[in-house]
Amino acid sequence: MSLVLGLLLGLGSLLIWQSCWTEPAKPTKARKRRIETLLLHAGLDKVSVGGFFSAMAICFLIFAVIVFVVTLSPLIAMIFGIFGAILPVLVLRWRAAKRAAALREQWPDVVDHLRSAIRAGLSLPEALIQLGTQGPEPLRQAFTDFGLDYRATSRFDEAIERLRYRLADPVADKIIAALTITRDVGGSDLGEMLGTLGGFLRDSARTRGELEARQSWTVNAARLAVAAPWVILLLMSTQPQAVAAYSTFNGAIVLLAGLLISFVCYRIMLGIGSLPSEERILK
Repeated sequence: MSLVLGLLLGLGSLLIWQSCWTEPAKPTKARKRRIETLLLHAGLDKVSVGGFFSAMAICFLIFAVIVFVVTLSPLIAMIFGIFGAILPVLVLRWRAAKRAAALREQWPDVVDHLRSAIRAGLSLPEALIQLGTQGPEPLRQAFTDFGLDYRATSRFDEAIERLRYRLADPVADKIIAALTITRDVGGSDLGEMLGTLGGFLRDSARTRGELEARQSWTVNAARLAVAAPWVILLLMSTQPQAVAAYSTFNGAIVLLAGLLISFVCYRIMLGIGSLPSEERILK
């Protein structure tokens, strides 16, 4: 009876303490927003968050079933199922990084095209719409959609806000912010400003490309060091003696501890080896 009263007292104290603070945002919503942003960065804006989680679940089942058929060990199958579930996230991040690197080379051309179109007498919306046919190939669809939005509503602010959402790029935020401010407050130095911005973007892309080329060797070596023990485990699991050893309580502790250590080391490696990402000025 005293144990039950103690638990009730502790629960009541916890509820009173929580009521004194502002309720934080739900982790599920924050996680969903991160995945949605990552999908936009990867250029997969047509893929829903639910579809991505479904892909993770399917990969988990496929990896777990295959490894279980080979090893007949539920624990090892579950661990490699977790690796399979993480695989779509890694592919998505790789695709997002590859797209960001490609776009860094394209943005100076976009700025130069806008500068030339504005000097030729086109209005700002017309110059942006023209990018849907004459701009860099990876960005044409986004600007084509901008043209459809602008023609449907004739509201530049709403159309360019949707464009910014589709692009989901810090460089695009800078360009859109400059264009929006110029349109709102006016001014005749837009061409000069775009020329300066184009030069800055070229210098930034060249410097970051050199740093990423040097950094990739270190990051790939660290990833190989993390993955190597689990590849060895998979090869060893084809032997019944190894499976029997890891099926014991002590073996399970070793596997779970190794999984935790691998996760922590991988996160530390990413924190040390990754370059700081550009912050978005508009969110």
